[in-house]
Amino acid sequence: MSAMRRSPNGNPVVIQTGASIIVEDAQGRILMQQRSDDGTWSYPGGRIEIDETVEDGARREVREECGLEVGALRLLGVFSGKELNHVYPNGDEVCGIDIVYVSRDYTGSLSAEDGEVKNMGFYPIDQLPHPISTMNAIQIQAYLEYRKGRNQ
Repeated sequence: MSAMRRSPNGNPVVIQTGASIIVEDAQGRILMQQRSDDGTWSYPGGRIEIDETVEDGARREVREECGLEVGALRLLGVFSGKELNHVYPNGDEVCGIDIVYVSRDYTGSLSAEDGEVKNMGFYPIDQLPHPISTMNAIQIQAYLEYRKGRNQ
C-alpha cells in the first residue's frame, strides 16, 4: 500500500476529476471567465459529481457558471500531471485530471449563477485575458494547437 501524500496544512491531497468545455462563438472567440477565488482566467468547468457522466458534468458546469446550455461536444483531450496540481485559497490541495471538450453548439445568454465567476466573455484567441489559471495553461496550449491544425 502506498503512503498518501499530505499537503502542508495536514490535509490529504485529493485526486479531482473535472470536466470542462471550451465554448466557441460564431466568430471563433472562446468563452473565458474570471474566477472569484483567485482572480485568474479560465474556461468553464469543474468537478464531476457522483454518478454523473463526464459530458453531463461539463454541460452542468457551463450552465451553472455561465448560463449557457451546450449541445454537441468534441473531445479535445484528457489532461493530468503536476501542471494541474492546485492549492485553493482555503488550503485544499488537489491533483487534477481535466477532461476537456470543445463546442460551438450552445444556446442562452451569459449570466453567472453560482458566485464562482467575477467576469466572463468571449475573447479572440490572440487576445485572451490574463493571468490564465495555472490549472488551464496546458489545455489552452493544446486548444491553440488544435485550432491551428483545424484551420490548415
